[in-house]
Amino acid sequence: MKAAAPVAEFRPVDVRLRGGQRVTLRAVRLQDKEELQAAIKRLSAESRYARFMTALRELPPQMLERATNPEGSRELQLVAVVPEGARKKIIAGARYAAGAGSTDCEFAVAVTDEWQGQGLARQLLEALMQTAHARGFERMQGYILASNTRMLSLAKRLGFLEVASPEGPMVRMVRCNLTRIS
Repeated sequence: MKAAAPVAEFRPVDVRLRGGQRVTLRAVRLQDKEELQAAIKRLSAESRYARFMTALRELPPQMLERATNPEGSRELQLVAVVPEGARKKIIAGARYAAGAGSTDCEFAVAVTDEWQGQGLARQLLEALMQTAHARGFERMQGYILASNTRMLSLAKRLGFLEVASPEGPMVRMVRCNLTRIS
């Protein structure tokens, strides 16, 4: 990792999706717990399984706490939000996490079903990659179900290479060298 530089905050950014919709990408906040849980519940069973690789209906309290309170130097949790009345509705999330002192981080992305196919996963993953690189991480990796061809294709387009997965043939591991990012 780079020498003791302060952790840069992720500044919210507005992005335009393929269908012309505008979405704000921002770091998760502690007060997002209820809305993040609602977003998880809105995922189809298939989408929840693709993200968590286990059957769950909602995040257990410990996972929800960790998701909304990431450790700044080793983790980043982004959410994509759209206006819904006076509130902001979470429609997607992406995170990376790393072990203490590691220059490698692991990513995960989930997009609610009604927003899939609009380029949101790409926007989130690119933001994660850029921020991880700026924070001194050298490599990013992720575990993707072999059946999740859309995510595998996205990872390949963003420069990730498929490597042998310790999880067996049903799960692919992808890895990207972040030092190539300018």
